[in-house]
Amino acid sequence: MKNRNFRNLGSIFIASFLLHGISMPAAEANGARSTSNPIPRPTAEQVKWQDYEIGVFYHYDVNSFKPGWNHRMYENFPGPEIFNPTNLDVGQWMEVPKALGAKYAILTATHGSGFMLWQSDAYAYGVRQSPWRGGKGDVVRDFVESCRKNKISPGLYCHMRVNGWWQVDHPGIVNRGKGGDPALQAKYAKAKIQQVEELWGNYGPLAEIWFDGGFADPKAGFDLLPYLKKLQPKAMVMGGGNCPVETVRWIGGESGKTKYPCWATGNNPFDDSLGSTSGKDWCPGEADVDLLGGTWLWQPGSDAKLHTLDDLMDIYYGSVGNNCNLLINAAPGPDGLIPAAQLQRFREFGKEIQRRFGRSVAESAGEGDVVDLRLNRSTKIDHVTLMENISEGERVREYLIEGKVGQEWRRIGGGTCIGHKRIERIHPIEVTAVRIRVISSIGKPLIRKLAVYDTTVQP
Repeated sequence: MKNRNFRNLGSIFIASFLLHGISMPAAEANGARSTSNPIPRPTAEQVKWQDYEIGVFYHYDVNSFKPGWNHRMYENFPGPEIFNPTNLDVGQWMEVPKALGAKYAILTATHGSGFMLWQSDAYAYGVRQSPWRGGKGDVVRDFVESCRKNKISPGLYCHMRVNGWWQVDHPGIVNRGKGGDPALQAKYAKAKIQQVEELWGNYGPLAEIWFDGGFADPKAGFDLLPYLKKLQPKAMVMGGGNCPVETVRWIGGESGKTKYPCWATGNNPFDDSLGSTSGKDWCPGEADVDLLGGTWLWQPGSDAKLHTLDDLMDIYYGSVGNNCNLLINAAPGPDGLIPAAQLQRFREFGKEIQRRFGRSVAESAGEGDVVDLRLNRSTKIDHVTLMENISEGERVREYLIEGKVGQEWRRIGGGTCIGHKRIERIHPIEVTAVRIRVISSIGKPLIRKLAVYDTTVQP
């Protein structure tokens, strides 16, 4: 699905300040990036986004109506009339985030084929040219409005570097990536600018803007930074590692999980998918994964490829439990609905997350090198969740988790990175108290939550 090309364009730090319209001193005052304070801090939008924890991706394109075809089959390109879902209902799509407790959702407004799911004049390949709803339908508008109705923050994906209808390939170059036609390249650049003006200007504030494969290469002939600044200054930006104003970091794979430790800080452009404790830019990880085990768009028989519930819980531990957001894909079928098998698996996944972590045995919070959690009696636990107050930065560098058995404190866990959230699975043990003991930190540790769970208890 994704061919992310990472090109080191150099750190264009000043551009990020120009984009958001703030001066360097104001940025330092807001904690965005301070040379006087060594602890990088997130923006308010980043803090809010990290609290979302789970998002839903929706991949929908003409491939869903022509199984086995892909956007590089240029000689067998389907016309816009192929897009004609019989029962498209984005309200039904919202059953997925409801089941998961997800707080944001992202739609592929235009994927690799270049087919546009909204009313656009940019070029003649989209819903306007299709028979669906007499050429007057707008999937993007329906999606955004349904998200807001259901208290889900909407985001949009727009591929800048690949467009099959234009025969454009990485890194956003005509003639299948070979170039050689400046006039055609200029026409493509003009069309892409019109697309972002429509998508970012006509549908209200967006939670996240997703660039598959990365930000457009300068050789493609268009600069999107002024449009981001003007039209979506508060949106999170997933730029694929080469965007100078990237505020969400791709974690380097599509398994939905990342290695530990995974820090929220790094240096823009983000060549290190795991972040770095020496990083100066706050850019938390987002781990994306498809539900169908290798297929982002619906295909016949894809129900048989669904990730198992055990797979999904392992993904949850490796993303949300590892200081990342999880972005999991749902694939509508050609009828325009999320298939029943997908919905059922999402419901099972959300129910299991709630069963394990919906209610803690006990929890506390505090500041300093030691934070205690006293229990009323000897209690069995098998998970510990830790959260830092990330609005003041990631401060913990090494910690121990200890459980009190009788009069003895025993080590039951520990690590390096906590960040927004760290979930530790531990061997079941009965304890009367638990504590986190910070071994190393930059600044005073600020523990937002220390919580313990017994997930062996069945409902």
